[in-house]
Amino acid sequence: MAEVLVFDSKEAGAAVVADHIAALVRRVPTATLGVATGSTPLPVYAALAERAAAGTDFTRASAFALDEYVGLPAGHPESYRSVIDREVTGPLGLDPEHVRVPDGSETGIETAGERYEQAIIAGGGVDVQLLGIGTTGHLGFNEPGSSFASLTRVKTLTEQTRRDNARFFDSLNDVPMHCVTQGLGTILRARHLVLLAFGEGKAEAIAGAVEGPVSASMPGSAIQLHPHVTVVLDDAAASALQHRDYYRWSQDHKPAWQGI
Repeated sequence: MAEVLVFDSKEAGAAVVADHIAALVRRVPTATLGVATGSTPLPVYAALAERAAAGTDFTRASAFALDEYVGLPAGHPESYRSVIDREVTGPLGLDPEHVRVPDGSETGIETAGERYEQAIIAGGGVDVQLLGIGTTGHLGFNEPGSSFASLTRVKTLTEQTRRDNARFFDSLNDVPMHCVTQGLGTILRARHLVLLAFGEGKAEAIAGAVEGPVSASMPGSAIQLHPHVTVVLDDAAASALQHRDYYRWSQDHKPAWQGI
């Protein structure tokens, strides 16, 4: 069962996650972080930047991004390479050589997934993987129907996901049709999963992922198969959870030494 933590605000939840990651990096300076894009993890990155400014040294840490669009030109501001550089690499002081993003260029796209899998394995795997969840229940860009054993590969985005992401582009027509994404099987290899969700729009997806049946129709439910998962929510994202009161009770009475 995933540990579900419910906070009064996304900033409060982000602070707890940032404290955990910063403590990991202080303990293991060469830790490997799995980083997600979109608006959901931004409060965590802002909190991590504060901890970097306060003295936590991230310069020896590594990072792997979850996914990348296919076909955006190099340097496009909404490519996930650009987003990670802007929100993570620079503010945390990571060595750019140690930050990997799937190769979304159309040349060589046939082997992009295999090459990324090899890089993750060669890097020793991911210590803590940040995740968001889409309104369709997707993790990374693993849309409904994705195999729980899937590895990094090219996927076609649903129209709902493209509409959700259109806010980052000039128009829906500018949102790429394809992506390279870590598979659910790849994600499940990370040693600790931290799923973030904020806002009422994510409530149904969170309820399906945390409390619903394990099903390829709800990719987020794959977290139920992992031995170490922390789900960090605000009140709105937790509003559809059947066992919300228990999660709060457990959170309020959790031994401090357990961490997340």
